[in-house]
Amino acid sequence: MTRMTLGSRIIAPARLQLRHLAVFAWWDSDSDIDAFLSDTKLGGALADGWHVRLAFQRRWGYVSELDGLPQTVGEQDPAAPVVAVTLARMRLTQVPRFVRWGRPVETLVRDHPGATLATAAFRFPRTVSTFSVWRSQQAMLDMVHGQSEVPQPKRHAEAMIERERKDFHHQFTTLRFRPLGEFGQWEGRTGIVPTGRTDDARADVG
Repeated sequence: MTRMTLGSRIIAPARLQLRHLAVFAWWDSDSDIDAFLSDTKLGGALADGWHVRLAFQRRWGYVSELDGLPQTVGEQDPAAPVVAVTLARMRLTQVPRFVRWGRPVETLVRDHPGATLATAAFRFPRTVSTFSVWRSQQAMLDMVHGQSEVPQPKRHAEAMIERERKDFHHQFTTLRFRPLGEFGQWEGRTGIVPTGRTDDARADVG
């Protein structure tokens, strides 16, 4: 996929960053990832960038290629760091509505104090994905449910109500992961994935 900048104008150079590639892949083992990064041309190019390795925790929604994933795996700690990935196949006729409701959500996630990284990607003609790293699972859930102490906290919740009224997508899923480790640098940054638990997360996991 091609990387996108969350919250930017739809027609702007920053929106689609054509020189930046985003890859989301499901691997059998760490050794398979290592072999891909060291022994293939694409892997060698990606190895110069940044990546995070993840363990699946929870799925909501449906995308056909990921249908084999269960709904949940194991216990989930509300105070632990979490990575969220959304993947959607757009209804092209609904793109204007999606843009109208989606851009406020993009800025909410991009600027949220609980997120250490938030970005998006696009694959022509209809695949859209978001990727965000959160200091805690509870911070992410507060954002989703409109309970964060930020301006206009209900932007995500209101967009989800609009989606239920008339879906933007043919297929849509939200995936939650436990980060295992990060590698490389993201635009000069390291330490993007928090380590350990936060002290302020509540015990009510949604």
